[in-house]
Amino acid sequence: MNAPADRPGYDLAIAGGGLVGASLALAVAPLGLRVALIEATAPGAAEHPSFDERTTALANGSVRVFRSLGVWRHMEREATPIRRIHVSDQGRFGAARIDAAEQGLQALGYVVPNRVIGAALQEGLRSCPQLTVFAPARVLGSELADGSRRLRFELDGVERAIDAHLVVAADGARSLVREQAGIGAVHWEYGQTAIIATLVTQRFHDHVAYERFTAEGPIAVLPLADGRCGLVWTRHPEGAARLLALPDAEFLAELQSAFGFRLGRLVGVGRRQSYELGLWRAERHVGERLAVVGNAAQALHPIAGQGFNLGLRDAASLAEVLADARAEGEADVGAAAALQAYAAWRDQDQRRIVAFTDGLVRLFSSPLGALRMLRSAGLLAFDALPPAKGAMARLSVGASGRIPRLARGVPLAGGH
Repeated sequence: MNAPADRPGYDLAIAGGGLVGASLALAVAPLGLRVALIEATAPGAAEHPSFDERTTALANGSVRVFRSLGVWRHMEREATPIRRIHVSDQGRFGAARIDAAEQGLQALGYVVPNRVIGAALQEGLRSCPQLTVFAPARVLGSELADGSRRLRFELDGVERAIDAHLVVAADGARSLVREQAGIGAVHWEYGQTAIIATLVTQRFHDHVAYERFTAEGPIAVLPLADGRCGLVWTRHPEGAARLLALPDAEFLAELQSAFGFRLGRLVGVGRRQSYELGLWRAERHVGERLAVVGNAAQALHPIAGQGFNLGLRDAASLAEVLADARAEGEADVGAAAALQAYAAWRDQDQRRIVAFTDGLVRLFSSPLGALRMLRSAGLLAFDALPPAKGAMARLSVGASGRIPRLARGVPLAGGH
């Protein structure tokens, strides 16, 4: 798309066109807003960091968001339903199982490759008439202007600037836009590295997602559409470096020893990648004429698969708040009242999910024997208690707390 002259007026400027930023641009499309999307990577580029070979476990609420945005049809063929979740603790008898059918659900969620989600969102963005995409562009910062916020970026080697009533920071955990607006972030490292790969197994996964806790860190094995499985294996950095350097056969042998034979023999592994794990949590979701979404608001450990689903709820919630404000006659999407409504909504959801995820990491990373016995007993008790399973199932499908209309399959404009 051709970029207009410097400093045109926009209602909304989104800094960051990854999975959450692109979803937000699609979500606000029916509102008739003039939207700018500033993204560091050219559309469709294979090296886009959000659209790599990692997979994402989408909660049912996230699937409904994508259905509402009209892009689920582009993902559905490569989306694998999770029918059951099996949680175990290596060396202990405790295990927990959640079955979708027992909870009256078709699936507890769906596993979709990030590249498929990214391609579907790009397809949707092409049909947004009031959207201008500046890419590849490097965000330089933002500052308040007269009745707006100015977003500065570099495009084709030239510094540009646009003014918008509202700027959205969707530029990742180390968000420059968030930091320059004076919104700090709490950050701590878990001292863990995630190893990502695709597995070929002797037995069909039968749509079961496995989470196995070991002394070295959790192992998640997720079902994929072609019968393979996605692996997320968390280890201490030194152990991860050693595993990454092993030949395939030796790597599989060590994984087999830690994971067991629930899927028969592990017979093949794809290219292995890794990334460091930590927690980032923004101190606030809003500033003056600024909203923070996705990893810029919170970046979580993948232990419970909540990170992207929480970020997508940020986008759906912000779009809903803006839609409601416009329905009530507010033409300025950066007005303080709407932003405060967004902040109150997201702060509650963020605190709940961060506490849940961080608590799991700390509980299942503890080497203390007493805690290991306690969590083993807890898994057994959980497996025997239908109310506990129901609560966990609701969290898995994104059906806990206030749910955005898009996540309920309700149109953004009209109806509550």
